[in-house]
Amino acid sequence: MKIKEIIVVEGKDDTVKIKLAVDADTIETKGSAINDDIIEQIRHAQKTRGVIILTDPDYPGQRIRSLIADRVPGCRHAFLPKKEAIEKHGRGVGIEHASVDSIRKALSDAQYMNEEAAEQITKEDLISAGLIGGPSAASRREALGQKLKIGYVNGKQLHKRLLMFQITQERFAEALAEVLEEEQS
Repeated sequence: MKIKEIIVVEGKDDTVKIKLAVDADTIETKGSAINDDIIEQIRHAQKTRGVIILTDPDYPGQRIRSLIADRVPGCRHAFLPKKEAIEKHGRGVGIEHASVDSIRKALSDAQYMNEEAAEQITKEDLISAGLIGGPSAASRREALGQKLKIGYVNGKQLHKRLLMFQITQERFAEALAEVLEEEQS
């Protein structure tokens, strides 16, 4: 599988794993201390070939993704569920621990964010759906993020992510219904 866009990852181990999964070029952020030179490389890549951001499904990975998205608009975002990126012995989380198939799926599902999305889903909708503040909120958010292909986020970030990806009330309701149905099983 050949990918035209350049994939932004956190480190060398991620690049090695990406190259096992697909034929693509990468830019490594070298962790969360992204300097201006790396941002300029990503900007140039975005202008010439396009960019897909694929960071680890953890807090530092989310921070890196947000920094890049704020400074380099127009990137596509690929998300890997945390459970698919856990090291065998459970000690680490990262792209380098994911299967080749999981990486291919995440990259094929990559999508654009749109900061200009009209507000459709309210925070009240999230509270009444049990996605914020409740015993099952975190697991519901994780399941919802997988269904909508927007990754896992905390309660505060969920609303922003739904808006950025222009998730409609209808799509949100369908995905939530599936999550709730799976909880019942």
